[in-house]
Amino acid sequence: MTDMLIARTTPGNVQTVTSLAARTAPHRAALRARVAVAKNALVGPPVPAPRNEEAAEVERHATIACIIPAYNEEHTIASVMQSLLTQTRPPDVIHVIVNNTDDNTLEVLKPFLGRHTRVVKGITYRPVVQVHDMGQNADKKVGALNYGYRLARSYDYILGVDGDTTLDSHAVEYLELEMVDDPRIGGLSAIYSIDKSTIKGGMAKFLVAGQRAQFAAFNLDNLLHGRNMAVLGGQCSLFSVPALEAVMVKHHQRSPWVRDSEVEDSLLSLQIKDAGFSTKISSRARAFVGPMTDLRALHGQQVKWTYGSIDLLWPGQRGDTKGQPTHPNLRLRWFENVSMVFNIATRMAFLLLLFAALSIHAFIFNPVWLIPPAVAVGLNLRMALAMHDKSKSDIGYALGVIPAEAYMWIRMGHFMTSWAQFFSRVEKDNWAAQASAEKGKGKAYIFPAIVAATTFGILIFAWGQQSVGVQSAILSLGWPILYLITITQTLFMIRKFIRRQRGFTV
Repeated sequence: MTDMLIARTTPGNVQTVTSLAARTAPHRAALRARVAVAKNALVGPPVPAPRNEEAAEVERHATIACIIPAYNEEHTIASVMQSLLTQTRPPDVIHVIVNNTDDNTLEVLKPFLGRHTRVVKGITYRPVVQVHDMGQNADKKVGALNYGYRLARSYDYILGVDGDTTLDSHAVEYLELEMVDDPRIGGLSAIYSIDKSTIKGGMAKFLVAGQRAQFAAFNLDNLLHGRNMAVLGGQCSLFSVPALEAVMVKHHQRSPWVRDSEVEDSLLSLQIKDAGFSTKISSRARAFVGPMTDLRALHGQQVKWTYGSIDLLWPGQRGDTKGQPTHPNLRLRWFENVSMVFNIATRMAFLLLLFAALSIHAFIFNPVWLIPPAVAVGLNLRMALAMHDKSKSDIGYALGVIPAEAYMWIRMGHFMTSWAQFFSRVEKDNWAAQASAEKGKGKAYIFPAIVAATTFGILIFAWGQQSVGVQSAILSLGWPILYLITITQTLFMIRKFIRRQRGFTV
C-alpha cells in the first residue's frame, strides 16, 4: 500500500511514473480514437457501454491525473485525500505538490502514499498517490501547478484541486462524463459551496452563511448563461490536456499557469477561451471549498480575487498583463463591478440624506422605501431555496435583513480596497497578504471601516457649515436622484427574482 515514497523534487527534476503511464497507454489510445469518431459523427455517446469487467477497465473512462498544490494544509489535506480516494471514479494518479510549507502536511500525507484499490459497480480502480516536496518555491501556487502539469501531461485530463477542497463522492465521475461527452470543452468547473457542518462560533457562522450565498449567486448566474464559466476556479476544475497545450502554443508559454495575474485561474480561463475551447460549469459535480472564518482572512481572499479581476478587465497593458475589457468571459465581472458601484452609491447616499433630513427636521417616512429591501429579501430567499444542501441557517440568513445587509457592507469594503489599490499602483503581493491574513496577521481589514467613518465625518461636518437654503437645495436634488437609482436597482432584482432557474441547484 505504501510502496511509493515522498520525493523531494525541484522544477528541473521532474519524476515520471513510467509504469503507470505504460499501464494506462491503451486506455488513452482507446479514448482518443473514440473522441475522434465523436468529433466526426457528432452523434451518439463517445464511450460505448462495456459488456464485461475486462472491457470496462479499457473502455469505461479516460485517464485523469489529479494535482493538489499544498501550502500549510495539515488540518485539511487528510479530508481532501479521503474525498478523492472514495470517489465513485477516483483519479488514476494523485500528485500532491507540497511547497513553502512549515507545518506537518508531509506527515499527515504519509498514510495515503502508494497504490490503492477501489471497486465501484464491478469496475476496479487502482489510484496511485505520490507526494512531491518542492521546498521553497518562489512561484508559490503557480509554480506548484506547473510542476504538477509536467508530471501529469501524459494523461487525457488534469484535475486541479486545492488543498482545502473536498469533493462530493460523484464529482470526478460527473466531470469526466461531461468532458468526454463534449470535446469542445477545455475546462470544466465544479459547483462550489462551503460545508458548514464543522463551523463553530457566531462570527464564523455569519461569514460562512454570507460566503455560501455569494457562491450560490455566482454559480447560478453562470449556470443560467449557457453554463459558460467565467472563471475555472482552482478549487476543483477538470482541464483537457490538449486545451492546455493549445494555450501554451498560442501564448508562447512553457507552462499553462503564469504569474501575470493575481488570479491565475481567471487568466488561464481567458486563454482557454481564446484558444477556441469552451469553459463551462458542471451541472451536477460539487465541491466544498475552505471557508474564511474571520474578517481578516476573508478580506485578504476577496481583495486578491477582486484586484485580479480588475487587472484583467481594465484596458491597457500592465507589464505582461493585458486588460481585455471586451472578453466574453469578463462580462459577468463587469456586471458585478457595476452592480457594486450602485450598491455603494445607494447605501451611502441614503444614510447621508437621512442624516441630513433628520438634522433639519425635514424627513417624512414613505412606506414605498420598504419595497427595495422586501424585494432583496425575496431574491435572497429564492437563492437559498436553490441551494442543494440548504438548511435553516441559510433560510434564516436570507429572511433576516440585517445579516445579508451587514455582509454586503463587508463586501463593499473589499471592493473599495481593491479599486483603491489598483488606481494607486501600489506594488503589493496579494498572495502573501492573503497567506498572512489566514495566519492571523495584518490589520488591513479594518481600513475600509476607518475610511468610511472618516468620509461620513467629513461630509457631516461640511453639511453643518451650509445655510438652510443650501441644505434644502441639496435635499431637493439628492432624494429624486436616489429614487431613480433605487428604482433601477429594484427592477434588476425583480428580473432576477422572476427568471426561470431551469431546475438547477447550487
